[in-house]
Amino acid sequence: MNQRQADVIVVGAGPAGLALAAELASLGVNVTGLAPHPPDHPLPNTYGIWVDELLPLGLDHLLAHRWPRCVTYFHAADGRARSLPLDRAYGLFDNARLQTHLLTKASAGPGSVQWVQGYAARTAASATGITLTLRSGNSLHARAVVDATGHHSTLIQRHAMSPMLRGTARPISANRVLDRIAYQTAYGVVGRFSAPPVRADQPVLMDYRADHLTRDERHREPPTFLYAMHLGGDRYFVEETSLAHTPPVALPLLEARLRRRLAWHGIDLIAAEHIERCFFPMNLPLPNLRQPLVGFGGAAAMVHPASGYQMDSVLQRAPLLARALAAAMNAPGATPTTISRAAWQAVWPRDRLRRHQLYRFGLETLLTFDEAALHAFFITFFSLPGWMWRGYLSNTLSTGQLMRAMLALFARAPRPVRAHLAQSLGSHAGLLGRAFLGLP
Repeated sequence: MNQRQADVIVVGAGPAGLALAAELASLGVNVTGLAPHPPDHPLPNTYGIWVDELLPLGLDHLLAHRWPRCVTYFHAADGRARSLPLDRAYGLFDNARLQTHLLTKASAGPGSVQWVQGYAARTAASATGITLTLRSGNSLHARAVVDATGHHSTLIQRHAMSPMLRGTARPISANRVLDRIAYQTAYGVVGRFSAPPVRADQPVLMDYRADHLTRDERHREPPTFLYAMHLGGDRYFVEETSLAHTPPVALPLLEARLRRRLAWHGIDLIAAEHIERCFFPMNLPLPNLRQPLVGFGGAAAMVHPASGYQMDSVLQRAPLLARALAAAMNAPGATPTTISRAAWQAVWPRDRLRRHQLYRFGLETLLTFDEAALHAFFITFFSLPGWMWRGYLSNTLSTGQLMRAMLALFARAPRPVRAHLAQSLGSHAGLLGRAFLGLP
């Protein structure tokens, strides 16, 4: 059995794994990366982000497209369609440029990153480090291991887990509400169309209008929305999305709805160059923060429960996690336990845990809305002061500010929405208690 030595093993070569490996190398840490494919293997999905989240990081040059504003559509209480322009710049990553940037940063650092192709099977901690055994039988050894393989991780232990995510460790927990997993699913197409699906200068963040569905479908089936943008020339990206639902909305239904939506507007798909299928949990149970293995990205449940976005968190927290790992490994008497605890503290400090549980409470409430209440909720949400809804979606509000925003929404919301919110206080009080205590 072969064994390779490193300071840190990073499992996964998606954006989370690449970002962390690059930051570690820039601090002089020697990294072994493990992934089924080479690290420059094309990323399968599109990644959108608010431009102002990239500016402090100096990474807005990694965008392939940017627009000064976007728009949302909902049905008002009187049934009429209502558009809500959002005065906030939105961007779409150039995936190849993003990969090149992170790989170049990794190779330029005083540390090193060496990639190995394979699949992780299991880990074992000892007094000197952690051994990661591959499916091939080979093993890798390091002082710390970070799992960045996404929400489907088979290594990370969680407090509770839905049976829909088979293969993941399931420590027993009394907080059974976490067994209710809500999934965001989406079916999208990049291609050319018989007519422009959206304005070239204004991407559609959410179009919840459902005139293309029958009344029975609108009341019986889960609501979905259009997410769409112009990619230059005659190319567009259109995607039918279920924000969050349990059980998950099936991809064939989303595909059928997208085609019906386009047909309702007299638009035909002429040529498809890329099909995108997304399926991920919005409220994945948080990891056991005392385990010796560290998670990052989807494996650490870093998906924003209110939006499904994660790229901003990955890019912002990668330097924090890298510095925590480097400092912990350099501390006198460092052990795998002290290193992993310092790393977990960087990924999930107590105040961030508080906010996460508040977001979870918001998501659980959203799952109870019927179509009319959902539209009323979003109309109210995007009518809040800009700093509130922007900070809510970017997870940049303090805990106090987040509570203030939630109270402001409750005060402004119409009666049916307030009724759902009040009912949720009783149904999901446990989440609020965990938020107060800062517990995972």
